[in-house]
Amino acid sequence: MARQVFDFRASAGMTTDQSNEHQRKWTERGWKDAVKRMNYDRSRQLLNFEIAKGGIVQPIDKSKSIPQRIKETLAARGIVDPNEELKRKGKEPNRRTVVNIIFGGSREQMHHLAFGNQTVDLTHGADNSHISRCPDIEEWAKDVYRFACDKWGEDNIAGFYVHLDEMNPHIHCTLLPITQRNKFSFKELFAGKDKIEFQERTRRLHDELAAVNERWGLGRGQSIMETGARHRSTEEYRRQLRQQCDDLEIEIVDKHKTLKDLYAEIRKAEKRCKGLSTMVRNLETKESEITAQLAQLEADLSSGAGDAADLRRRIADLEEKLRTTSSSLADKKLKLKNADRQLTQLQSELQYVNEQKINAQTQYREFTADNQAQIRMRLTDAIFGKAVLDIRSLLAAMTPEQKSAFDDEFLMDFSEKPTEILKCAMYLFVGYVDGAIQFAKGSGGGGSGSDLPWGRDPDEDDRHFAYRCMMRAHRMMRPATKQVKR
Repeated sequence: MARQVFDFRASAGMTTDQSNEHQRKWTERGWKDAVKRMNYDRSRQLLNFEIAKGGIVQPIDKSKSIPQRIKETLAARGIVDPNEELKRKGKEPNRRTVVNIIFGGSREQMHHLAFGNQTVDLTHGADNSHISRCPDIEEWAKDVYRFACDKWGEDNIAGFYVHLDEMNPHIHCTLLPITQRNKFSFKELFAGKDKIEFQERTRRLHDELAAVNERWGLGRGQSIMETGARHRSTEEYRRQLRQQCDDLEIEIVDKHKTLKDLYAEIRKAEKRCKGLSTMVRNLETKESEITAQLAQLEADLSSGAGDAADLRRRIADLEEKLRTTSSSLADKKLKLKNADRQLTQLQSELQYVNEQKINAQTQYREFTADNQAQIRMRLTDAIFGKAVLDIRSLLAAMTPEQKSAFDDEFLMDFSEKPTEILKCAMYLFVGYVDGAIQFAKGSGGGGSGSDLPWGRDPDEDDRHFAYRCMMRAHRMMRPATKQVKR
């Protein structure tokens, strides 16, 4: 049986850039950029659809972005976005207020649901405009929509888009983790009290979704914990990191160049709009003047003032000038309208590309920080075992009197039980205090460590908290007799 795909990630809100990707709300330049970077098939774009409230299948509504939908939903329900409060206070928004969920499955089965027996040419740039959407993909999407509504509430779904224009058909569901008490809580809806409960909840979600997907020939896959999947080698990992870094740098440079070109185009468009506006005003003035002159000549002709033949000749000349002026005015107004529209499109595209550049710069900074953390972790792991052996060698060479000075010290205990102290600290780091106590007691330690409540301080970084976990684990791993004695 083919396998289902179910992935979710929490974030502190959604950007306009992400929303545009979900809704395919791109300008012409945006589409070209997307097709260039990724394997989007624009000839299949019209096959995309969304599931609206009530499980209604409809074309994607691009009139409101997902951030706009979220803002309106929260306002209607009287819910305050905690990240907006943090922004007003000048703090970095860090509350997990959006869950981005992807539903899908093995490519062959998803293509069968979406396109039936039709053959889709997946070659980049291929024309698949003759491909039609099959009803099965709509019914599958409605089943998954009902699943999401039952699990997390229909009012919490801010977007539910089905994409058939990529390599593999899939669903993007934007969910607000709001409880029945109208409060944001990713922990209550997804994570649970600790890592162990989070893993168990995630397993149950996969099982429950598999019961829905069974009808559509999609079975439950196995997690890495169950399959023992091989991790990447250090060289593979390093090569991938370098490639990701290079890609982000290229994207930033590319966006910078695109922005420079757009600024130049906008300046030209603004000059054109200004020139056309001046022309329109001058022509309108001229048209008014000719109309006033005609009215005066026609009044003179009616009253018999002046030579009638001369008046008729002058009226004919003015009428010809009026026709020419009116025609020129209509032409300039049309050109001004088109120029205004082009300027608006360029300004919209400028905003979109600028957001992309900012997003790429943010990703680069985050990636660099994460890369440095990963390198530190690997270097620490590489030296860990050697450090333990060196400490043991030094302690073995000491006299009993010298060793007594290190009694109950961290280095002495760590040299004897490095793996046990590390594992106990890991339990503490993920917040599983009960597990740490039971493990310490089962390994010969007293287990309590301290009567004070345990947890990470709000402003505490990973390194400092990890240090506190190691120190507390050290105390918890001491035999109970030593704890009483102290």
